[in-house]
Amino acid sequence: MTKRIIVGVSGASGAQLALKTLEILRKLDIETHLVHSRGAIASVRHELGEDGIAQLTARASVTYAPDEMTAPIASGSFHSDGMIITPCSMRTLSGVAYSFSENLLTRAADVMLKERCKLVLVPRETPLHEGHLEAMLKVTRMGGIITPPVPPFYANMQNAEDMLREIAARGINTLGIDPGGDMTRWK
Repeated sequence: MTKRIIVGVSGASGAQLALKTLEILRKLDIETHLVHSRGAIASVRHELGEDGIAQLTARASVTYAPDEMTAPIASGSFHSDGMIITPCSMRTLSGVAYSFSENLLTRAADVMLKERCKLVLVPRETPLHEGHLEAMLKVTRMGGIITPPVPPFYANMQNAEDMLREIAARGINTLGIDPGGDMTRWK
């Protein structure tokens, strides 16, 4: 059976991480189900251009609208091998932490937690205050994995593209999927 991953994109800065994540998963022949928040539209356009959402959609196997609450990914009966939200805004993180399923993105994440599936959040905020840290701790205690977009400096990255690839590959690796040569491993 083909592996199936849900890729969520929220309104935080870092649309390039979502794009690179989708590219790597596609190269690995993994079925991807893309959902973004309403807040993601502006940040994706700002960072990837007017066609930013179309760029993401072109790399996904299936795409859902933010308010499509009857989508398959809103149900525990939908088989998924995990979900990654990259980038993950503090609003989305808080929605996940407190089970506030106001849109399909946070509902799909809530389903991952209730079904005990892998959920990886790549938070894009700095510095962090106590509320952010409490929400991260709450998600972690529920079974989610917080994976800040921290580059491995030992990887001898030469440019921003190398850094994006390494960070995206690490998020994919956290899902339990080997990203192959896209991730530099410590030797």
